[in-house]
Amino acid sequence: MAVDAPARHEGVRAMRRIAAASAVGTGIELYDFLIFGLAAGLVFPELFFPDSDPIMGTLQSFLAFGAGFLSRPVGGVLFGHFGDRVSRRTMLVVALVGTGGCTVMMGALPTYASVGVLAPVLLVALRTLQGLFMGGEQSGAFLLVSEHAPSGHKAFWGAFVTAGSPIGSILGIGVFQITAHLTGEQFAVWGWRVPFLLSAVLVVIGIYIRLGVAESPVMARLAASGHTQKLPLAAALRHAFPLVIAGILVNLGFNLFIFIVNSFATAYGVQIGFTRTDMLLSGVCGSFAMLVFVFVAGRLADRFGILLVMGCGAVFQVLFAFPFFWMLDSGQVGLLYLATVLAYIGLSFVFGPMASYYVRLFDPEYRYSGVAFSYSLGAVLGGGLSPSIATALLAAFGSSVGISWYVAFGGVLSLLGLWLSARRVRMVGEG
Repeated sequence: MAVDAPARHEGVRAMRRIAAASAVGTGIELYDFLIFGLAAGLVFPELFFPDSDPIMGTLQSFLAFGAGFLSRPVGGVLFGHFGDRVSRRTMLVVALVGTGGCTVMMGALPTYASVGVLAPVLLVALRTLQGLFMGGEQSGAFLLVSEHAPSGHKAFWGAFVTAGSPIGSILGIGVFQITAHLTGEQFAVWGWRVPFLLSAVLVVIGIYIRLGVAESPVMARLAASGHTQKLPLAAALRHAFPLVIAGILVNLGFNLFIFIVNSFATAYGVQIGFTRTDMLLSGVCGSFAMLVFVFVAGRLADRFGILLVMGCGAVFQVLFAFPFFWMLDSGQVGLLYLATVLAYIGLSFVFGPMASYYVRLFDPEYRYSGVAFSYSLGAVLGGGLSPSIATALLAAFGSSVGISWYVAFGGVLSLLGLWLSARRVRMVGEG
C-alpha cells in the first residue's frame, strides 16, 4: 500500500493536468465562438451589414457565424489525418494557436464604414479559417483525455473536456458584458473588439498547459507498432460508416439546441423586450449549471451506461422544445432565467459523456479521423445552421412555434444516432 499510494497520487495528478489541457482548448473554442455569436446578434449587423434591414442584417451576421462551421469538417479531415498518423498532442497545439489567432485578427478588422464590402468578406474569411482549426480541437481533446483515463472513470474524466465549454461561455459572456458596461456608447465603435483581442491571453495559457502533457498512450503504441493507417478517414468510412452517421446525428441534435440557446436566443430575447443584460446573465447562470451537471452526467454514465444518460438528455430536448420558448415569450424575467438554466442542465446529459461516447465509436488507428469528421459535420448541420434557420423560421411563422418544432426534431435525431450506435457502444465498453 505504501508503494501503491504515491503511484496512485501521481496518476491522479497526471490526469488532472491532462484534463486541464483538454478543457482549456474547448474553453477557448467556446469563448471564441460565443463572443462571435453575441457580436453577430448585437453589433455585427450595423458594423458589417449596414445596408440591410434589421432582420436581414441579423440573418447575414448569423450566416457569417455559420461559415465557421462549414469549414469544420475539412479541418476535421486534416487534423484527424495527422492526429492518427503523427501525434494527437501536436495537432491539438496547432489547433489551439490557429483558433485563437483568428479571433485576435477579427478584433482588429476594419468595419464596413472604413473599407466597404471588403469588411464582411474579411470577417467571413477569418471565420472560415477559424472553423478549419476548430475542426480538430474538441474531437482531439476527447481522444487525449479518454485514452489516458483509467477504466471505469472514462466518462467522468471526459466531462472535463465538455466542462471547458461552459467555462468558455462564462468567460465569453462575462468579458462581453463587462466590456459593454465599461465602454457604454463606445461599445459599438471599438469596445466590441476587446473580447476578441483578449483571446490572445487564453491562447498563451493554453499552450503552456498543453506542452506539458504526454502523448496519448494509444497513439504512442500505434506509432511504435507501425499500425497507423495511410488514409485513416477512408478506413473509418469503409469499416465504420454507420457509426460515422451516428456520430453526425448525435452532435447535430445537441448543437442545434445549444446554439439556439446561447446565440440565437440572445438576439431573439432583445427583440421581444428583454434587456441585453438579462439575456447575457441568464446564459451565465445556465453555463454555471452546465459546469456542474456535465460531471454529474459523467458519473452517472460510468455507473449506469452512456446510452441511458445521453438518451435521457435527448428526450429532454424533445420534451422541452416548446416550454423553452413559451417561457421566453411570456416576457417574464424569472421565467427567462429558469428556461435557460433548465435547457443547459438537460443538455448536460447529452454533452457530459460525449467524449467517452465518441471514443468508443471507432478503432484506434482511425479514431481521430472518425471522431473529428462525424463530430464536426454534426456541428455544421446543427450549430452552424441553427441560428440562421431559427431566424428564417421566426420570419416565416411570425412566432417561435416553428423554432420549437425544429428543436424537437433535433432531439429525435440525437436519439436516432444513439440507437444506431448502441450495439457498438455496448460491445466496446471501456475498450
